[in-house]
Amino acid sequence: MYPRILLLVCALALTACSDSDPTAPQATRSVAAPVGGVAPAATTTPALKPPPIPAAPKVAARGYFLMDFTSGQVLAAINEDQRLEPASLTKLMSAYAVFHALKDGRIKLDDQVRVSAHARDQDGSRMFIEVGTSVSVENLIQGMIVQSGNDATVALAEHVAGSEPVFVDLMNQYAQRLGLVSTHFQNSPGMPSPEHYTTARDIAVLSAALIREYPEYYKWYSQRQFTWNKISQPNRNGLLERDPTVDGLKTGHTDSAGYCLVSSAKRGDMRLVSVVMGAPNISAREDASAALLNYGFNFYQVRKLYDANATVLTIPVWKGTAESVKLGVTHDVYAVMPRGQEGSLSAAADVPEPLLAPLARGTEVGKLRVNLGDKTIGTYALHPVEDVGEAGFFSRMIDDVKLWMH
Repeated sequence: MYPRILLLVCALALTACSDSDPTAPQATRSVAAPVGGVAPAATTTPALKPPPIPAAPKVAARGYFLMDFTSGQVLAAINEDQRLEPASLTKLMSAYAVFHALKDGRIKLDDQVRVSAHARDQDGSRMFIEVGTSVSVENLIQGMIVQSGNDATVALAEHVAGSEPVFVDLMNQYAQRLGLVSTHFQNSPGMPSPEHYTTARDIAVLSAALIREYPEYYKWYSQRQFTWNKISQPNRNGLLERDPTVDGLKTGHTDSAGYCLVSSAKRGDMRLVSVVMGAPNISAREDASAALLNYGFNFYQVRKLYDANATVLTIPVWKGTAESVKLGVTHDVYAVMPRGQEGSLSAAADVPEPLLAPLARGTEVGKLRVNLGDKTIGTYALHPVEDVGEAGFFSRMIDDVKLWMH
């Protein structure tokens, strides 16, 4: 009887101390996690060294960026953060803003847009819309994407925001929201301006967002030609004809920007996004894009590691209505690695020690690190996949004693 009373007294004291400061910092421990459903090895083995991977091809461009779409991992880059003129690559953000307006229901594809003199009078590539006429949003989008029409882009900007300057402000707000830290727009079509700039990295992030968030509109980026006002114009992306796996995205050119091309291709389960900026001519931008895409597909592979909200690992939880909690990630997790090097993959979870209830589903409680050999290639938030409530008073007391003895 006396040992039980002593145990309760100790537990009461420990509970009072632990409950008095819920914000007290906790230690963190690292726990091996299964990779793609395969449990970690029971013994530590040396990580396999990946076979030699050749350097990325040298291409004629001021900057380039090659990225895996699903994981966001960078496969090759040169001058990726240097501010460069985007020319008509700007229309990727113009399209993003238009697609968002469609998604929100603020405009519709069959809306009839009355063409202003300001839209009709744009220099450069044109759809050849006429002032005072009405053109549907859907046709203007094709004019903007397929024909790279500056007139169509401005007409859409005016329809979405009332005026082009207001639309440009919207474009810059979307750029900030997407984390495009080195991007600023001065107009919607991409005409040269000292304060109109972006980077190859930012354009790749924007392109991935377009593909991911608006798949229903992505079809227009592979459309081969579009006819308006009895004038038929081909898509300026020559890779659509050269490579059947390429299905987008956008070309750009001004004398000061040089020749630019954003390409995306999918082969098997792998999609890559390539950005080439400041090439000397059309052939150079297409050759550079093709070389980068082939490099990525030939020497790298992608693997899906975890499904969104599925259990990554189960760890003990204290002072809760359950003895353990299942932890997962909020979105699908992919990894890109040199071909044949899946054996070099490992994962570890950094979680509080001890992990205390209550725990709410979706609340971050730790980090998942995915490693390739000794290099971390991705870090993701871990959260409980189900709620774990706080245990009753006496159960918490018992766990306090256990933790104290532990």
